[in-house]
Amino acid sequence: MALDKADIESNKQEFISLLKSTGREGVDDLIEYLDEGKNHFFNAPASTRFHLDHDGGLVEHSLNVCHAALKLREAAIEMRPELEPLLPRDSVIVASLLHDICKANIYKPALKKRKDSNGIWREVQSYDVDFSDFPMGHGEKSAVMLLWSGFDVTQDELLAIRWHMTAWDLPFQSPEAKSNINAARDKTPLCALVQLADGFGANLLEFGTSKESEF
Repeated sequence: MALDKADIESNKQEFISLLKSTGREGVDDLIEYLDEGKNHFFNAPASTRFHLDHDGGLVEHSLNVCHAALKLREAAIEMRPELEPLLPRDSVIVASLLHDICKANIYKPALKKRKDSNGIWREVQSYDVDFSDFPMGHGEKSAVMLLWSGFDVTQDELLAIRWHMTAWDLPFQSPEAKSNINAARDKTPLCALVQLADGFGANLLEFGTSKESEF
């Protein structure tokens, strides 16, 4: 379901509030950095057609992942209390909220034709993707952008952001990438937590949210 301007602004303010709750140095500079550009982070879709493909969908997805991650953290700690110091709440918020900042400024509005349930072609508002500005990849691009902003980020958070795509990331097919992701998962449970929360958000909380599902 498309968001109106009030919903987009409300989600933006919740995102900012959660991020500021971490008390991290550089948070204001990061927020300003994300707010730059015509198709900036706070107004971007989460995808072209797979989930939350509407204005403001990227922040909506980021919040869904954060909410899921915080609940998964609680469940994990309840079952294994010794995990609590390994999953600081602020780290969960940082890694889950910021895992997809690489998608800022890559989506361009476009009209496309798709068949409805009756086989009739209809024109729908959609997006094209342009990676030419900074073709760095996905998780690694989010990590680089976060470092560029000057935000105070930990090594565990960078690892969780870099590897949140797991097998969906094409470089995962290389032996070197497999060794790195396995080492990252062994180093911090934050990697597994963000991976789970991202899948939970995109595939369950956002089930049926693409324009394709409307036809």
